[in-house]
Amino acid sequence: MEFEKIRELIENLTAVMDAKKLDELELETEGLKVALRRSRGGEGPAVYLSAHGAHPGAPAHEPSGPARHAEEAEGVHVVRSPMVGTLYRAPAPDADPFVEVGDEVAPDTVLCIIEAMKVMNELKAEVEGTLLSVEIDNGEAVEYGQPLFRIAPRKA
Repeated sequence: MEFEKIRELIENLTAVMDAKKLDELELETEGLKVALRRSRGGEGPAVYLSAHGAHPGAPAHEPSGPARHAEEAEGVHVVRSPMVGTLYRAPAPDADPFVEVGDEVAPDTVLCIIEAMKVMNELKAEVEGTLLSVEIDNGEAVEYGQPLFRIAPRKA
């Protein structure tokens, strides 16, 4: 499916969401799955695209086998990109990053912004703990499922 057709589809689905006051909408057509979810603030929806291809259901950069088990065994929480877009580590070009390695984070701590189709989507930590690493540089393109941050969860 061409980019322009995808963009038009997303605009039409967003209009339906607005008209029907929906928080979520999913559509699967022509081997493409589109999921739109409105953020809690009621701002524009975050867009998730999935194309059926050579590795159905497996996000890009998803660790498997020993690498994935090592992360789980160490208790490391990996924050992955929920969409394709451009990652920004700060709220503005001249501002300090949202977080730095070593910072304590809470589930609602904003880690970065991912811009997708001119919509800015905040990505939050989802766990309480210490930021261990940042896996990508400011302004870089990210793929669905790509590891972005690693957090050592606080033990209860």
